[in-house]
Amino acid sequence: MAMAGRFRSTVPRVAKSLMSDSLSTHRSTVQRSLLCSKLTDPQQSRNFSSASPSKEPKIKVPVAMFGGSGNYASALFIAAAKAKALDKVESELLDLVAATAKSPTFSQFMKDLAVPADTRVKAVTEICDQAKFSEITKNFLILLADNGRLRHVDTIAKRFSDLTMAHRGEIKAVVTTVIPLPAEEEKELKDTLQEILGKGKKVILEQKIDPSILGGIVVEFGQKVFDASIKTRAKQMERFLRNPVNFDV
Repeated sequence: MAMAGRFRSTVPRVAKSLMSDSLSTHRSTVQRSLLCSKLTDPQQSRNFSSASPSKEPKIKVPVAMFGGSGNYASALFIAAAKAKALDKVESELLDLVAATAKSPTFSQFMKDLAVPADTRVKAVTEICDQAKFSEITKNFLILLADNGRLRHVDTIAKRFSDLTMAHRGEIKAVVTTVIPLPAEEEKELKDTLQEILGKGKKVILEQKIDPSILGGIVVEFGQKVFDASIKTRAKQMERFLRNPVNFDV
């Protein structure tokens, strides 16, 4: 009960901190041709998405992604959006990542660059056929296998999920505590964040348990981080106590 009370008293502080300045969503248009040129050669690009560009509607990624994994995720988002298969592709990628986490042998295979490209491609093709993955997911994974990028599939899948969430108007808030947040406090925090977002957006709350913060709560929301953990307070107190005291003032 005491712990729940501390959580309850923290929620208004979270709201006040998060409301201090408006959230911004960075949007940019990334041309498919530019993305694909970074991923592979022209022939592989045609194999990955063969529809005629002149008749296709322009698809914009909802959030700008950077780096190799961001480029792959953006290219996959564009291809999946054109095929109206965003949810299916996201589900298939997450299933693959989950299967990799459960199988040390499969995980090692995904990371081992010593495995010849043709062996990787053959194995991935068989896995996709057995799992009955869509052609978009299958072709994409084959592309990663051929380019030696399978070891990054978990990061790419996370970036892709970030894009699909933004496309659906969802924003993830990560709440870190020492013990699971009580249901009542979880709802109160979620409602507070939802009020900040306003209509047209939906908060997806994700709880993380981290004993290293010692107590309190840390909320990561959009570009904001509200850190009310005991660990951070202890560090602040330590810095304060280490500062020399000037008795002449």
